[in-house]
Amino acid sequence: MQTVDTVIEARWVVPVRPRGAVLEHHSVVIDQCRILAVLPSVQARQQFTAARHWALENHAVIPGLVNAHGHSPMSLLRGAGDDLALHHWLQERIWPLERAIVSPAFVYDGARLAAAEMVRAGITCCNDSYFYPAETAQGLRSVGMRAVVGIMTIDFPSRYASDADDYLRQGLAARDALADDPLVGFTLAPHAPYTVADATLQRIATLAEELDLPVHIHVHETADEVADAMRNLGCRPLDRLDRLGLINERLIAVHMTQLLPSEIALLAQRGAAVIHCPASNLKLASGIAPLADLLRAGVCVALGTDGAASNNRLDILAEAYLAALLAKGSTGDATAVPAWQALECATLNGAQALGLGARVGSLETGKEADIVALDLSAIENQPVYDVTSQILYSSGRKDVTHVWVAGRAVLEDRVLGGAENPTLADDVLRAAAPWHNQIRQKLRQSASLPTDAANGTASSSSSRLSNHDKG
Repeated sequence: MQTVDTVIEARWVVPVRPRGAVLEHHSVVIDQCRILAVLPSVQARQQFTAARHWALENHAVIPGLVNAHGHSPMSLLRGAGDDLALHHWLQERIWPLERAIVSPAFVYDGARLAAAEMVRAGITCCNDSYFYPAETAQGLRSVGMRAVVGIMTIDFPSRYASDADDYLRQGLAARDALADDPLVGFTLAPHAPYTVADATLQRIATLAEELDLPVHIHVHETADEVADAMRNLGCRPLDRLDRLGLINERLIAVHMTQLLPSEIALLAQRGAAVIHCPASNLKLASGIAPLADLLRAGVCVALGTDGAASNNRLDILAEAYLAALLAKGSTGDATAVPAWQALECATLNGAQALGLGARVGSLETGKEADIVALDLSAIENQPVYDVTSQILYSSGRKDVTHVWVAGRAVLEDRVLGGAENPTLADDVLRAAAPWHNQIRQKLRQSASLPTDAANGTASSSSSRLSNHDKG
């Protein structure tokens, strides 16, 4: 018999690829961080002996969930700006708070809090965009997650950087510093077309090609954003990005609630990815991305939570559930985005959007072992006829019991950190508590901090950049 690191024996294995497959009484064999085999459990017992053997008789095993868009440090701002429209939420609440409190320690502690929540929800990889990317990456990694971190760029100053050049310089330095961690990757992350000028976007397009990095950007998030661009620049934001050479296979376009059929066709033709954030977009009344149309056109669509300040939960299974229902309701077609396809958006599509599709996103031989186990024995999950439908429509993060990232158990029997670090959850909460007190004090001082205290003169940033670009 061959000795391996880990064997996970489960009632069901849902590998995602082949599409729609469900393997009953199968095992996933892991050695040296990678999947060595996926085979019937009877055969696994005959062929392998493992240092760790997990017998999960009531569980479904799926690939690790991918949160393809988030702002993890903003978990410390959860609930600090609820029930506000995007413009007011961002400029009158979030940016002023960030101006007052954001620091490397805030980012690290917030990222750890988010990572703890995400791992408990079965999320093994997060694509993040925020200030202090090195601290973001370190916070996510401290809980065991795989991290893709944005080199965030915006054309006005913050506590982190003075201008676009400074954002890029510090972000690229963080990338260099973390180059030896195989579970950390980077994107170039200009905030949005309305906060980043043409010259900066052109530089980012050049860097993306030179460094072979994805470009992660909020775009077509609201109808007002598109209308403002038409009024100030005479073109839609995607037209502008296309003119600047950014619509290609490296583009990760977040939100995309406002799309014309011709724009969907362009995205498909160029191989761009779209990140659908249904809960955040609904909560901010931003709109609904046309998921069914995008998928039908062949666009790679992944799912994101956005930050906890606008969601307020970091739960990709909940996003997949909501995405499927919205697709059915908005199209009038109950067959739109079936359960297997929504799960694909939550796993393999997220990996592919981030350039990780060859490494994670499905349970296939040779891939790194990012794996989640869900216990389907609870009353709420019975009976089970179609396990993929059960995962999507009945189960949830409460059912996640085990999580492995690159073969390492980071959640065991619902204990964060597992046997290796069983006090991790307490440590995360202890570090987050002082920030709660600071932010609560700021909110008590003013129900809405002055807009001009934001990162630069936020209220005028859109028109300022638009006028500059027109010139």
